[in-house]
Amino acid sequence: MPHSISAFQAAYIGIEVLIALVSVPGNVLVIWAVKVNQALRDATFCFIVSLAVADVAVGALVIPLAILINIGPQTYFHTCLMVACPVLILTQSSILALLAIAVDRYLRVKIPLRYKTVMTPRRAAVAIAGCWLLSLVVGLTPMFGWNNLAEVERAWAANGSAGEPVIKCEFEKVISMEYMVYFNFFVWVLPPLLLMVLIYLEVFYLIRKQLSKKVSASSGDPQKYYGKELKIAKSLALILFLFALSWLPLHILNCITLFCPSCHKPSILIYIAIFLTHGNSAMNPIVYAFRIQKFRVTFLKIWNDHFRCQPTPPTDEDLPEERPDD
Repeated sequence: MPHSISAFQAAYIGIEVLIALVSVPGNVLVIWAVKVNQALRDATFCFIVSLAVADVAVGALVIPLAILINIGPQTYFHTCLMVACPVLILTQSSILALLAIAVDRYLRVKIPLRYKTVMTPRRAAVAIAGCWLLSLVVGLTPMFGWNNLAEVERAWAANGSAGEPVIKCEFEKVISMEYMVYFNFFVWVLPPLLLMVLIYLEVFYLIRKQLSKKVSASSGDPQKYYGKELKIAKSLALILFLFALSWLPLHILNCITLFCPSCHKPSILIYIAIFLTHGNSAMNPIVYAFRIQKFRVTFLKIWNDHFRCQPTPPTDEDLPEERPDD
């Protein structure tokens, strides 16, 4: 008999689909903008592309898998585990991309004259590859054994069943809360977030320090440079704030699950936390469009050239020699 979907599940699926329909095109547009605009070929924007790739995968892969889990199909344990791991990989990739962006902005204001020799395209590519490799290791750790298989097998054997357990596929049924809290949250989420906060505080301090210096006729360019750095640093710090705001509630609920198993967690809070995590993938393109001029101009150019069939005249924003800081 086919599994029937309740009205609540239908509403959940509808919201998830809406998030995906915003996330995927929005982040594809971000990648497209960096590809077509030479002025966006800065190391920071390469890291932003890495972040956008992870967000595209959230909309195209994680959300469909989340809908599947919500329906609750009967699957083998390891099949369900494979369905649950992609979100761990992509979350970790996003965190490391944000950390790379923060370090890059710090280098830009700390050593502006040596920045281009330190942050070369090759080193940026190696950093991005390293972030994804580390994300795979962290996100696939449950596949290597840190999961709930032993507990599920005991319950399976107690029912007189043999072979690999068949379960109703749910995230908490296969992913260990010890892994989610002690390893994922306390090691790979919370420390990087705190480190990024410290980095941005130092970035703002260095920029304010430079801007507070007495302006002279010869210091116009440095003043302009640090003014642009301040503007883009604020935008990227906003991206970090939205990420933390979106993901911390779910991790806090995981902590409650582990440390207070008897505590009741209202279902509506769990669904809101899930929507926040998935919705974060749709937020970044909106922030770029409203806060970073080069993205906004390039988005409009792509829209006019490819969707309205009204090519826009070239602007100063398209010049490759211009720095991507406004």
